Amino acid sequence: MLRGNAIAKVDGKGRLKVPALFRPLLESDFGPDFFVTSLRGDSVRLYPMGVWQEVESRLAAQSALRPSVMKFRNWTNYFGQHAPMDAQGRVLIHPLVRERAEIDGACAVLGQGNFLEIWNHDRFRELLDRQPITDEDLSALADLGI
Repeated sequence: MLRGNAIAKVDGKGRLKVPALFRPLLESDFGPDFFVTSLRGDSVRLYPMGVWQEVESRLAAQSALRPSVMKFRNWTNYFGQHAPMDAQGRVLIHPLVRERAEIDGACAVLGQGNFLEIWNHDRFRELLDRQPITDEDLSALADLGI
């Protein structure tokens, strides 16, 4: 289970050094291959290839004519690419998504269960300030038994 947050940096070539917090689990449970993409262009998602293949299988079971399926495929394929982790633990982030999500320099790498989400650090802090957890959110979580 990928959980928690680590601050990392993207180098001048667009490579994310996968934080030590996540790297051992990724290597042992998922292997070195990833699909790097974005859903909205505001952050980057680093899916272990096996996890991404499960997403693709679920999509394949849906009609390709469903607007939400088409939109999801368009976004994830436009920003997406296969990216293996190199021996130094770095993963290349495609320039299109890196530019759109403003990923350069310091970034927040969040464990999201079975994938990592990468945000421009300042942008993510602004998002947290704009979207605090409300009493309504807590009530909805309570309804889910959390």
